[in-house]
Amino acid sequence: MDLRHLRYFLVVAEELHFTRAAQRLHIAQPPLSQQIRALEEELGVELFERNRRRVALTPAGEHFRRRTSALLGELAVACEETRRIGEGRAGELSVGFTSSLPFTSLLPEVLLDFRQTYPGVTLTLRELFTARQFEALREGTLDIGFVRYDGLAPPEDLVLTEIRRDPLRLVINARHPLAGQAQVALSELADEPFIVYPAGVGTGLNSRVRTLCKAAGYAPRVVQEAGEATTQIGLVAAGLGVAILPAPLECVHIGEVRYLPLRDEGAHVSLALATRSGPQPALLRNFVERVQAHLSPEAGALLRQQAAHLLP
Repeated sequence: MDLRHLRYFLVVAEELHFTRAAQRLHIAQPPLSQQIRALEEELGVELFERNRRRVALTPAGEHFRRRTSALLGELAVACEETRRIGEGRAGELSVGFTSSLPFTSLLPEVLLDFRQTYPGVTLTLRELFTARQFEALREGTLDIGFVRYDGLAPPEDLVLTEIRRDPLRLVINARHPLAGQAQVALSELADEPFIVYPAGVGTGLNSRVRTLCKAAGYAPRVVQEAGEATTQIGLVAAGLGVAILPAPLECVHIGEVRYLPLRDEGAHVSLALATRSGPQPALLRNFVERVQAHLSPEAGALLRQQAAHLLP
């Protein structure tokens, strides 16, 4: 018994006429009759009552028709679902992002675009620090991540692809003597108390700040750690110190806070896509394609050049 036998049976069951069924199937009637007889012999029951005047289903045949119709319907659904998953038009995708990314236009635009383009895909979004995204990628609980990249070598078995650079801003209390300047140099902050992310969270920003301060001739004097950027901004407003954060966070408006550009070379932090190394499924490649559509022309071209394996 194979699918062909079942399909032949269903057409005969619908037509209740072997000649018309054969015409629908584009085969001769004798071979069709032989196939139905072989099916009945395999099952050990008669599926049709036949005489010169009519063809009718037996009770066993009617039961077999209902079950076979449902079976082939489920098979058709399974085949279509499988094709959609293979083409990246259905399935589940887990996406990680750092806390500052929702303050940019990139993440909202990409998510809206992807959901409209691929409505059959379920997106699971996870806000995670960069180091935790790396762990989740290795564990297989995350498919792709937007991470803050400090320029160091990526972790083993992971691939980082830079997609944009955000300038760093000095977050300073509005009553600070430097607050009225158009921009500042890190060398002017050598004696300032710093508010930073906790050392263990691995944001990628801490190492960038320490590198920049070292180039300016000092190590930052850390007086407070805070795991959320908005908390850091609030602590600056309270006069506890200064912070250095990506420019997209300038949209957090607190009356006692100013955001000042830094004059120092390299005063930026990179945003990168993090994926596992090796071939990627169509679903992930489709997502990266929508990311590319919302990058600058230069960044989009660079993404295609450096990470062709991530694109359809």
